[in-house]
Amino acid sequence: MDSQKVKINNNPIVLQNLVIMRDKNTCSHKLRIAARKITGCLMYEAAKNLPLAPVEVETPMQTFTTKTIDPDINIIISPILRAGLIFTDEAADILPQACIRHIGMYRDEEKLKPVWYYNKVALEAENPEKYFVYITDPMLATGNSLIEAIKLYEQKGIPVKNISVVCIIAAPEGIENIQKHYPDIQIIAAALDKGLNEKGYILPGMGDAGDRMFNT
Repeated sequence: MDSQKVKINNNPIVLQNLVIMRDKNTCSHKLRIAARKITGCLMYEAAKNLPLAPVEVETPMQTFTTKTIDPDINIIISPILRAGLIFTDEAADILPQACIRHIGMYRDEEKLKPVWYYNKVALEAENPEKYFVYITDPMLATGNSLIEAIKLYEQKGIPVKNISVVCIIAAPEGIENIQKHYPDIQIIAAALDKGLNEKGYILPGMGDAGDRMFNT
């Protein structure tokens, strides 16, 4: 595993809310609130790769030149349905200029492979080098679904270095799988757990993230 491309956010706010999310007795409402707080911390870290541009601002005191996110770039937040939706509101508040592009996949529980059922990324990327993509999924287990999502954007010409994976809990096997295919990808997570069980679930993890978040 290339640790230089993996950022584990150990902010105390993240750690406190991870405890809430992992606890089997946490209700869906409190779990969603904890997930949003973690999302904020992760997105601030992920957004460090965005290019800046000079801008002139007039304050009540004087006019001066500072920096802001380059207005000429395109930002995409791409949640993998359904669990990835938990990132959307918080991420969109942090990056209000972003476009939301949903990706729908479910996992074949026998083969542990992703099965597509929805693709809202039917766009032509003009000047693809100016696109920055954040693919969100709370659990990075085998990494197979995320590899498919990365491939979708790569095929549109968007540089892999401009694509980031943002998750809450990751397994080493999933990170290694992604890096085998995309060594330049940036992965931001709140926790790196010890591994997967025989069914491909993360240990200690938090169980099925989608079921627990949406009370199903």
